[in-house]
Amino acid sequence: MGKVYLVGAGPGDPDLITVKGLKCIKEADVILYDRLINEELLTYAKPGAELIFCGKSPESHTLQQETINHLLVKRAKNGKVVTRLKGGDPFIFGRGGEEAETLAKNGVSFEIIPGITSGIAAPAYAGIPVTHREYGSSFAFVAGHRKNGEKDNIKWEALAKGIDTIAVYMGVKNLPYIQKQLLHFGKNPETPVALINWGTTNGQKTVVSTLIMAAEAAEKEKIENPCIIIIGEVVKMREKIKWFESEPVLETFIASEAN
Repeated sequence: MGKVYLVGAGPGDPDLITVKGLKCIKEADVILYDRLINEELLTYAKPGAELIFCGKSPESHTLQQETINHLLVKRAKNGKVVTRLKGGDPFIFGRGGEEAETLAKNGVSFEIIPGITSGIAAPAYAGIPVTHREYGSSFAFVAGHRKNGEKDNIKWEALAKGIDTIAVYMGVKNLPYIQKQLLHFGKNPETPVALINWGTTNGQKTVVSTLIMAAEAAEKEKIENPCIIIIGEVVKMREKIKWFESEPVLETFIASEAN
């Protein structure tokens, strides 16, 4: 019997993978990797390692989740050391919990290797601390998309009234709806919003706006996924501590019509 490592590859910058995560890549007989991992990490795989692409996009899935689960179990039961390489952290919107559950059900030994999630890393690279003593002491991760026909069970009122900083994953296409829900439940229309595209990579682009204008800003600046949306007063800190985007800063501030 082999073993499976569910590894968080980090948010895009290959240097942000953990030491233990890199060790799992180097020792793996089989690596199943996702679309958003930096493929530079695969250069650390040992000669002869089997590399299996499992990428998913909103429009298409190279492999269905059931197939991925089957491959993890089958390769491990064939005595292989398997590394499941997932973007960000395996337990934050990465289906790592489902995969671990499958492995446990089938009696396969496994370990979870946490990774740096983009909801923290992307704003950090944009000069935005997700918590700050003056601007925000509470923080929430939110999935910004839903399966077709799936009911929205997000507690928008609690988010609007009780959370200082909101990080929305995969939410660009649904941004008009997200914006509408937060405004409906009383979120200040002038709350700062940052749209961070391809965070922590050389292609990072940050657009700063307000909640009332966020959807318009995303459309005007052609922001697409992968994108982290940060909603909260902490976005104001970017003006003081932005550091990563060394070229002429890719930033647009789109103010509300009231201004």
